[in-house]
Amino acid sequence: MIRRTLTPLLTLLLALALLAPTSALAVERTVSVTGTATLKVPNDSATLGFSVGLERRTRGAALSAVSADLKGVIAAVQGIPGVGAGDVKTGRISVRKTFRGKRPVYKAAEGIGVTLHQPDQAGSLVTAAIGAGATGVSGPNFFVGDTETAFSSALAAAFAKAKARATILATQAGASLGPALEIDEGEGPGIEFTADGKTVPAGACGTAGPTVTATKRAGSACSTPPPTKPGNSTVTATVHVIFAL
Repeated sequence: MIRRTLTPLLTLLLALALLAPTSALAVERTVSVTGTATLKVPNDSATLGFSVGLERRTRGAALSAVSADLKGVIAAVQGIPGVGAGDVKTGRISVRKTFRGKRPVYKAAEGIGVTLHQPDQAGSLVTAAIGAGATGVSGPNFFVGDTETAFSSALAAAFAKAKARATILATQAGASLGPALEIDEGEGPGIEFTADGKTVPAGACGTAGPTVTATKRAGSACSTPPPTKPGNSTVTATVHVIFAL
């Protein structure tokens, strides 16, 4: 009775075992490729620093004078297109005692950092700040503010390169390229702010060097905005893709 029951079952299992190798041994054909794209993206933002440094006979007088002048600088830079209410940040405040001969004096200084979202206005921003009383300027430092859009463009270009390579390999193998089965974002430098923009030239507005220092004196304000060029930053993206064949 047991033998009769097992015989049909063994027959069925044997039939399934004979069919199994056909599907088990079938290997899906794929091609694995890597695509890297490097794009130059126009800088859409810049940072600049402005400071006021003054000397008075007392500590309080020095701080008060600096505060008054800096308020004028802040008002001036906030009037430039591309500078919003939240784009001005107070920096370092300092006061120190020194001597003019035997007479003690106090030097006070205070600075602000400004983020500019219209980089073509950098020259006008420098002009406005110095005209309002800034005695020190640093920058501009240009960069890409919209990093998400910039990196998305680089990723799309990297995938296109990967697909182009996969198509060539598939053709050489006598196959047609199928859909992407796996996509991995590779590690890379991302966005490198190696901007090729130009900063304020030496001699502009009573300044010297790419990091500007201005001396407040009669007639030192800029009459013409110094030329600046925002330039580009480099964006790199890498993707690893497995396509079906």
